[in-house]
Amino acid sequence: MRFIAILALLNNQNKMMNSSKLKFATLLLLMLSACQLIGQDRMGGLALYTVRNDMGTNAKATLQAIADAGYKNIEAAGYKDGTYYNMTPKEFKGYLKQLKLKPISTHQSDVTLENMNTMFADAKAAGFKYFVVPIPPMGLFKNTTGAKAMGMTGGAANLAKILNEMGVKAHKAGLKLLYHNHDFEFVKDADGIVTIDYLLENCNPKYVNFQMDLYWVTKAGADPITYFKRYPKRFKIWHVKDMDDQGRFAPVGNGTIDFAPILAQKKLSGMKYYMVEQDQTFDGLEALDAIKISHKGLKKFGFKK
Repeated sequence: MRFIAILALLNNQNKMMNSSKLKFATLLLLMLSACQLIGQDRMGGLALYTVRNDMGTNAKATLQAIADAGYKNIEAAGYKDGTYYNMTPKEFKGYLKQLKLKPISTHQSDVTLENMNTMFADAKAAGFKYFVVPIPPMGLFKNTTGAKAMGMTGGAANLAKILNEMGVKAHKAGLKLLYHNHDFEFVKDADGIVTIDYLLENCNPKYVNFQMDLYWVTKAGADPITYFKRYPKRFKIWHVKDMDDQGRFAPVGNGTIDFAPILAQKKLSGMKYYMVEQDQTFDGLEALDAIKISHKGLKKFGFKK
């Protein structure tokens, strides 16, 4: 809207400008407007965890299929022994560039206080902006069977201390550190502490922010918008992941989560990017087909891709 206002102002001042200058100024503003819209349209992407099996079989062909499906950005989940999907950071960055895919974020669950500097350097070399800690690191994450399958040990204060230390080092490496939630962080622990609340209140926002997984927030019975209001600007990336009527993962638009009111609060949340993700597929649906369904489903809620 501000470009329209500026154009109107320029036209009102046409007596003070000759025709060629006015046309040049108008063209320049239209070009700036187009550039802004292009930037807005490229906030969407795909979390490669969704297609991890395909990436393990043929990473390059899978990335080509992702680009063909219309995705612009990617979030990696395949760092091992200094490589991303068996490509050096430089090779990975170069191949993504060939496909016109942008490396935005990377999930690296094996990060520790001892290896973080190496991991941060590799992530930076691969072109990532955000380094995401996807689970409580350094052996703190627990995943068992039963009603409460996921959890953590060590307590929220210990996790906050680790994240703050990592956040400072990531900042020095030119990266932004995020913590990714599941459902257990929204439930009171044995000490009566809601882990996600403790992290939000005790992690330094200059160095540590968050990736909100909208499926897991919903699974926990929490409200994303309530968290945006309580902790504005802290949720820099979202995982857009739908839930079917059985509580299972579903392609975006094929489930029960109404993303529209959540999306309306993206500015309040601080969201800069979102990543489509589906941890598992069901009923014979292949992951590479699911991402196509999700890409189409984004339109239903008004997501800019």
